[in-house]
Amino acid sequence: MQQCSPTRMELQKINSQVVLAIQGRDLLRQKMDALIQEFFLIMESATRSRDELEKTAEDARRALLIARAVDDTITLKSASFATKRSVVIDIHGRKVMGINIPVLEKKSFRKTVIEREYSIIGVSSRIDETAEAYEKELDLVIGLAETETALRKISHEIEITKRRVNALEEVVIPELKETGRYIRTTIEEREREDIFRLKKVKKILQKKKEKM
Repeated sequence: MQQCSPTRMELQKINSQVVLAIQGRDLLRQKMDALIQEFFLIMESATRSRDELEKTAEDARRALLIARAVDDTITLKSASFATKRSVVIDIHGRKVMGINIPVLEKKSFRKTVIEREYSIIGVSSRIDETAEAYEKELDLVIGLAETETALRKISHEIEITKRRVNALEEVVIPELKETGRYIRTTIEEREREDIFRLKKVKKILQKKKEKM
């Protein structure tokens, strides 16, 4: 219980603090509910993306194994060395309940045969399919990275908000209410003592009056 002067002005101040603390707790609860709802929406998207990524990665590995088995290794390596390897990603942010969530620009990394810059004549369709499969996998990896980052940030904010709600509900508000009860009890006790003294003084004055 915080130290304070047991006065009516202090009691009014404490009561105002209780009201503000309760309003703050309710607002934080609303924020937490909204964050949890957003978290599960993103979680559904992340689950679908993980499943799709797993299937695409398996398809890419299978395509690579077939290309290695049918085409000679030298041709496969030459095509991989000739392909452009730079990956440029534009990142900006969006706000979710005051949280900065990074957003990766939705651009596809799949290329045409010409854009891959290897020889069209010297490369089989199997190598093309392998390249396309890994480009698709890269698209999904980058998209999933955005989703996973959003999940981590929102999860962290939910935990912080939950701790604040608990602190208000279990510590701050009970302490303020206890302080208010202490002040109210002290004021009431003081008033009872004042009434008792007044009655006592009144009796003394009455006795003096009777003697006179």
